[in-house]
Amino acid sequence: MVVTYNRLEKLKKVISSIERQTHAVSTLLVVDNASTDGTDQYLASLSTTVPLVVVTMPENTGGAGGFTEGMRRGYSLGADHIWIMDDDCYPEPEALARLVDGFDEAVEALGQDVPFACSVVTFTDGNICEMNNPLPTWDWGRLLVQGQRNVMVTACSFVSVLIPRWVIAEYGLPYAEYFIWFDDREYTLRLTRRCPGVQVLDSVVVHDMGDNRGVNFAMVDAKSAWKFEYGVRNEASYQLHHRGILYFLEFGARLFVSLHRGRVPVSLRARLMRKWLSGVTFNPSVRYPEPVES
Repeated sequence: MVVTYNRLEKLKKVISSIERQTHAVSTLLVVDNASTDGTDQYLASLSTTVPLVVVTMPENTGGAGGFTEGMRRGYSLGADHIWIMDDDCYPEPEALARLVDGFDEAVEALGQDVPFACSVVTFTDGNICEMNNPLPTWDWGRLLVQGQRNVMVTACSFVSVLIPRWVIAEYGLPYAEYFIWFDDREYTLRLTRRCPGVQVLDSVVVHDMGDNRGVNFAMVDAKSAWKFEYGVRNEASYQLHHRGILYFLEFGARLFVSLHRGRVPVSLRARLMRKWLSGVTFNPSVRYPEPVES
């Protein structure tokens, strides 16, 4: 499943990469987030080597809304697993095959509660993609020393992650209301409360994201502030409503210090601190897909 918005040329590369997978996908689901660059015409006339389902959103719902709708549609189509990614993610030919094998190996070792398997994400120059490093468990190497090419993680990005059907039925969908940023982190943290997920070290995808930089609040400028506003609000909501008041306050303190150290303009600092406070009243509910009639 691929979510896209106004990245037609990159989307073409993603679809081509999916068609070249040694482990064929049963259905290619593309969620078009109301693109305005001709993506709709391209998808309408596209002939692919795998069955294609296109979901056209009436408006841009952000990555969070697109992933939520795509996972809901995939579930309704009866998918056993959903492989999700952005429209600038180019999986290597064996990425899915190794992701499936790694997931199966992890289930054999840890039990049926393994909630996902994610790929290693590299940048276009072959280095690790700074934005997409998963969060490891304290005993991350447990499977590695058993001979597997898997490490255990508690959270990852939505740039190539394989999610089994039972997870969506039990844990619901991501928060579409997040729009952008922190939706993948919240969702995978939600899934690993009982059992960690795994990163499959042999499964590799390339993230063509422009600049290979991680994200921190010291980087805020007038152009990027709108994204950071979503990130601050969403994480503040998560810390308060899912972890507690002390975590909410600690996040606010980290935010304040980062903005100060980054010498972010005072007007932007005020905007982001207001978004931190808005997390008090922002608390979306988990939605579940409708049961599929047998």
